[in-house]
Amino acid sequence: RIETTTKLNQIPEYIQKQHKGFREWDFVSSKHDHQTILQILIDGRDTNAVAIEGNPLPTLVYLAREKRPQYHHHFKAGSMNALIRVSSKITNAPIILNVDCDMYSNNSKTIKSSLCIFMDEEKGDEIGYVQFPQCFYNLTKNEIYGSSLRVLLQLEVLGFDANGGPSYMGSGCFHRRETLCGKKYEKNYKVDWKKINDKKVSETASFLEETCKVLASCTFEHNTPWGKEMGLKYGTPVEDVVTGMSIQCNGWKSIYLNPEREGFLGVAPITLLQNLVQHKRWAEGELQLFFSRYCPLLYGHRKIPLKLQLIYSTYKLWAANCLATWYIVVVPCLCLLKGISLFPKISSPWVLPFVYVTFVHRAYSLAEFLWCGGTFRGWCNDQRIWLFKRTTSYLFAFFETILKLLGHSQLNFVVTAKVADEDVSKRYDQELIEFGAASPMFDILATLAMLNLFGSLGASKKATMDADQDSKVLDQFGLQILLCLVLVTINLPVYQALFFRKDNGKMPTSVMYKSIVFALLACMLAMY
Repeated sequence: RIETTTKLNQIPEYIQKQHKGFREWDFVSSKHDHQTILQILIDGRDTNAVAIEGNPLPTLVYLAREKRPQYHHHFKAGSMNALIRVSSKITNAPIILNVDCDMYSNNSKTIKSSLCIFMDEEKGDEIGYVQFPQCFYNLTKNEIYGSSLRVLLQLEVLGFDANGGPSYMGSGCFHRRETLCGKKYEKNYKVDWKKINDKKVSETASFLEETCKVLASCTFEHNTPWGKEMGLKYGTPVEDVVTGMSIQCNGWKSIYLNPEREGFLGVAPITLLQNLVQHKRWAEGELQLFFSRYCPLLYGHRKIPLKLQLIYSTYKLWAANCLATWYIVVVPCLCLLKGISLFPKISSPWVLPFVYVTFVHRAYSLAEFLWCGGTFRGWCNDQRIWLFKRTTSYLFAFFETILKLLGHSQLNFVVTAKVADEDVSKRYDQELIEFGAASPMFDILATLAMLNLFGSLGASKKATMDADQDSKVLDQFGLQILLCLVLVTINLPVYQALFFRKDNGKMPTSVMYKSIVFALLACMLAMY
């Protein structure tokens, strides 16, 4: 029923007749312009609300908050805040679980594990939220797009735990309601769980439906702390990170739980463009935070440990990595064509530090990836995707953030599409990278790939033209030639998509022509 409704973008008529909340959509002209629609579908207090097996059912509420074109709805953060307010009147449960719409529970013990942490007699009262990793059920064996973020979630995030706790990741998170409502942690704070459980809501379901609608209206938040000191924070594409950091700055700690059986599973992007757009949004939001009042080094000063401030700052500066990566990808190649050496000669002892750092760092990266359960091919794919992201997603994120700071760009929120046709899904299962769309990001990837290919061919020509000079060229430019060859190897799927693939996932012809022209122009400018 859910799949049919999603495809048709319409609720089946026989289901509409069963629920007045669904019937209200008949009088709505646009999903961006409608009144608050609220219905308590199951009232957990009703003794007749039982499942087929006879077990009691929990309260289930349908809410579509009011939206009007003249009011900013603040995307996901606005939805979460409306849900927090409405649920506070209907059940007011002390713990809130937040799960994205494309994720589902995969482990029934997550609730029990989280409650055990919150109710721990020694440390439980200082925990603001319990975060589970974001895992995906549709990953391929070798993770063609590196979507699992395997090392980050299994190793790096654990480093947060020793310094105040992980950041809030936006999904798969159990929150203490009070922390989301802006409460600051006090040293002698204690929760009387028995007293909380004894609280009962006396109003009828119909009365609650009518009185709670105003809490989800467009105007309710005007001149209130919501979106600033209360609820999820507004004004950034990464509202989850800011919210989590502000909770920690209020004195609360967080816990990272990564059980052997994944707690929650979601859908990973299955095309390269979806992946790059998603990371562009993340990197842009993180960099905006670094240049805002929420910069960890300023906002977290004397509120959270210095180590935690530095950990946050590392991720905030993801987008700035594009500058160093572009230098590595472009400059050595052009200097090779011009005959300018950037590294020590192979025969020089000064080459040893470069060789040592390069090979040991990559070997360490591979060992980490394999230790976290990945494969060698998966590691290669991960390295390729990091290069793609740094030269495209992070580049656009960096310059759009700079333009926004200068007042030339407005904040926008891009939702990552997760639905694809059957052919795309088939190629994803075969671990073929999907390039079948025209995009400036693909123009950049193809141009950089062609540039390094031309650079490698130019170096090969220079070395083979004069046999006497062969050893001298390799001695002087050995590391630069090796770097170009490594980049060519990483970009093999790009060359296949440009020249050899015949399916719909190949590079558009326009991208092929543009990349060749731009790469040749860059080579000519470098040589002459």
